[in-house]
Amino acid sequence: MFPLWYSKIYTDGISPEATFPRTRYRAVRALLGSQDAGNSIVYHEPAATPVKDLLLAHETVYVESFLSGSLDKGSVRRIGLRPWTEAIVERTLVLTNGTISAMRHAVENGGFAGNLGGGTHHAYAAFGSGYCIFNDLAISALVARRDYGISRILILDLDVHQGDGTAQILENDPDIRTVSFHCGTNFPFRKMTSDIDVEFAPGTTDDEYLSTLESFLQRDPPLFEPELILFQAGVDGLDTDKLGQLSLSHEGLRRRNEMVFSLASGSGIPVVVTMGGGYSDPLTPSVEAHADLFLQAARDGA
Repeated sequence: MFPLWYSKIYTDGISPEATFPRTRYRAVRALLGSQDAGNSIVYHEPAATPVKDLLLAHETVYVESFLSGSLDKGSVRRIGLRPWTEAIVERTLVLTNGTISAMRHAVENGGFAGNLGGGTHHAYAAFGSGYCIFNDLAISALVARRDYGISRILILDLDVHQGDGTAQILENDPDIRTVSFHCGTNFPFRKMTSDIDVEFAPGTTDDEYLSTLESFLQRDPPLFEPELILFQAGVDGLDTDKLGQLSLSHEGLRRRNEMVFSLASGSGIPVVVTMGGGYSDPLTPSVEAHADLFLQAARDGA
């Protein structure tokens, strides 16, 4: 069984007036319910993230300002998700802990686990950005080291946008490797420096992308001897995505996921799968690709 953390607040905690496609969480959950004929996925409700975990990756002033509702207008504008709801704090804490909880399960039990949300890689130590408030990837990696003594962690970010916040938070951390595959001309327009950045030109198709990824995953150690992989599996590289600029197909994304899952399962490495971005308009292709991701994880991680 593939454990997947999910809460209705992922959708309900965002205003219907926000430009962010909040319905995708609910839609992916519904599609999984109709497609998972073998009941291979078991769902868990996340609790709220303890503040002490947030402070592993984020500055105290920023955390306290967000939790108290006292962020300035510029900071709120930079994050997006406006207008904010009364539930935005609860949503953020629950969403973040979905990834932390999946990490704990993957480490304690081996195999794969996921969050039907998360991958909030644009959040920096001192501010949020690009729909991301707290960086669940960086936090989960730091919790894994603190609580389980894991020293070699790979954050593999295959969202079409660079994981700039993750790179910034972990830029001086020798044990947690940040790897980002992304479109070079896309948001964020001011890139950070990950341990490894791989940039693609707009319009890149499956063959080039998958060939590059395959070569990368077959690199020599020590980079690929991690004890834990946090996989930011955004589907915004799809050719239908309005924010993506790449031209990947559904089959290309399936093959991408298969490469990552095969590497992990073949080496016995626990994997945490986060949803990342997906902004097709209409939303259906993104929802289908997200559902494919979690069904693949359930199948390949069994």
